[in-house]
Amino acid sequence: MRLATLRAGKNHILYDADSLCDAGAAPQIGPSLLDPAWWQARGRVTGEAPGRGASLFLNAGNGEEWVLRPYRRGGLVARLSERRYLWTGLERTRAFRELRLTAELLDQGLPVPRPVAAGVTCHGLTYEATLITVRLPGARALASLLKNGEADDVLLQRVGATIRRFHDAGLDHVDLNARNLLVDGEGKVWLIDLDRCRLRREGAWKGRNLKRLESSIAKFVATEEVTRIIERITAGYYN
Repeated sequence: MRLATLRAGKNHILYDADSLCDAGAAPQIGPSLLDPAWWQARGRVTGEAPGRGASLFLNAGNGEEWVLRPYRRGGLVARLSERRYLWTGLERTRAFRELRLTAELLDQGLPVPRPVAAGVTCHGLTYEATLITVRLPGARALASLLKNGEADDVLLQRVGATIRRFHDAGLDHVDLNARNLLVDGEGKVWLIDLDRCRLRREGAWKGRNLKRLESSIAKFVATEEVTRIIERITAGYYN
């Protein structure tokens, strides 16, 4: 990917020059690109994803959809500020770090959605941020498939094998859960939401990732099913 940056007043944008240059029906690069109101005013919001932050699905033109995700805090700290983060430098912002990491993994051939742009708006000592990625057509969360009994042993082993690929690349996914693993119409497994994730050397973090996934799976299936599901995922991980 060819990443480029743009500054427009208090807005900083890191973007994929191959996606946005000569993008036809897509908007020109600028602050409006990351403004939900701009898309809504033009009737180009096609849906909304569940979860904190209310990610929007966008009609980007040329038959492509994007996902616009504003960064939102959770937990007790959200009571102080849900949208703003402490400014410690542009390259340390969550949006810029996530886009660069996603681009690096994509360049390695790993199954992550193609990043489009990351926007940061400065407010003195704080900032707000937004990320846009390409939407995966027909993809469904593993959580949904588990809940509906649609995840067979072959798919579960494929999930394990996919996680192993990311671990071999050194990715510590701090929120590895059944909602952040997507399965497209061809059965390919994708990993999303790399906020706060990083590349690391070998360590105990791999086991923690898998344990977090197990805890997540337990929320969507009966207790007696968890062991079987984890065994299948583990088989794919180690084979």
